[in-house]
Amino acid sequence: MNKIVAIHQPNYLPWLGYFDKIQRSDIFVFMDNVQYSRGTWINRCQLKNNEGKQWLTIPVITAGVFGQKIKEAKIDYKTDWISSHLGAMETNYKKAPYFDKYYPYIKEILEQKIENLADLNMKLIKKIAELLKFKTKFIKGSELNVVGNATDLLINIVRATGGDSYLCGGGAEGYQEDAKFAENGLKLIYQNFKHPVYKQMFEGFIPGLSIIDYLFNKGNELINYGK
Repeated sequence: MNKIVAIHQPNYLPWLGYFDKIQRSDIFVFMDNVQYSRGTWINRCQLKNNEGKQWLTIPVITAGVFGQKIKEAKIDYKTDWISSHLGAMETNYKKAPYFDKYYPYIKEILEQKIENLADLNMKLIKKIAELLKFKTKFIKGSELNVVGNATDLLINIVRATGGDSYLCGGGAEGYQEDAKFAENGLKLIYQNFKHPVYKQMFEGFIPGLSIIDYLFNKGNELINYGK
């Protein structure tokens, strides 16, 4: 039986495909030891509102810390962004079927005012994975003490966790060298995630929103859509 490893940066309340990848893997590695990039999913996500999509962005301290790693990024609490994010969730989802059941978990974590961005994101992701009843083991990349670039780094991470298979998402083409996995005795599995259409708040359906859109609307019904 394959021991499947997936690897990804610790994003902020990421989309459904991210959690599909977690569910399909035995070990999920948070790549927290690579460079932090502004304007990415690491510190922002999208919700649905009555006008379409709405961005939620966590302010991050970047002055004087050029080139910092994700694990080093600190959250800026000078503005009350927590109330803004929670308010957006309440306004847009308070009438959703599972809002009252799952919103308190998100609220409780955000209100802890965790200093480090990666720590906040990982705590949220692990709590939601627990609510979705996943059994995946989580590991921080920074705890593995591995080196390498691009495909070599991925291979070394899989080996360090004792895995024999690497699960990669879409968009890996052009970044990784697929043949190298077989050359190193590892199986390469493409996720091939197919986004399900489900009933959302407001008119129409928008794919790619934060996991909380699914959680508040569908509860813990997540299944392996791409298998």
